[in-house]
Amino acid sequence: MSSISISDNLQTVRAGLLAACCTAGRAPEQVALLAVSKTCSAEQVLQAARAGQHAFGENYVQEAVDKMAAVHALAPDLALEWHFIGPIQSNKTRQIAENFAWVHSVDREKIAIRLSEQRPGDLPPLNVCLQINISGEASKSGVAPSDALALAQKIAVLPGLQLRGLMAVPEASDDVFEQHVAFRQLRQLMEMMRSQGLPLDSLSMGMSADMQPAIAEGSTIVRIGTAIFGKRDYAK
Repeated sequence: MSSISISDNLQTVRAGLLAACCTAGRAPEQVALLAVSKTCSAEQVLQAARAGQHAFGENYVQEAVDKMAAVHALAPDLALEWHFIGPIQSNKTRQIAENFAWVHSVDREKIAIRLSEQRPGDLPPLNVCLQINISGEASKSGVAPSDALALAQKIAVLPGLQLRGLMAVPEASDDVFEQHVAFRQLRQLMEMMRSQGLPLDSLSMGMSADMQPAIAEGSTIVRIGTAIFGKRDYAK
């Protein structure tokens, strides 16, 4: 994919984000755009960065770490913000703790403890979101909504971590009403947790197909991949 098309795609996505914010009566600066760059090359990341994109989301640890090194080799002065958004295996926590600024997919105390213990002391606290299985799907990662508060309270006191908010990937639906319902449930869960004294400020929800209802329901981070980089080639 050429740099022109990625740049144009980013411009289109940003225009859609702006329109969704205007429709929802929200300020555009309240919603951050996370470019999901899994399966993309370092060159594609650089094309997006040159078009003004700063934050990138990755799902696969080794691919991400290799890509970070390749981006740094190509543009050593470029400072990007890397978010891990995929399922977390225990044997990958050290690489995540050492290389990422954000983790959106914490759903177990064991994983949080490992990230806390393995976060280098010379780095800022690792920003963490709890992944919530908001639709109750057996195939999805995430803590059940009913267990989220107890887990959040345990994670909030861990050194080296900064609990920021919640993330969810609701069950796929073409029904806009159902999309709103799922995102509203996540927002209401965060509001309940805030009322219990947890200083949460981030809702990571909404992707290419459901960005508008996510923003309407309070998303602060939308995770957009295919609308920026095109259809993924998983064969790579």
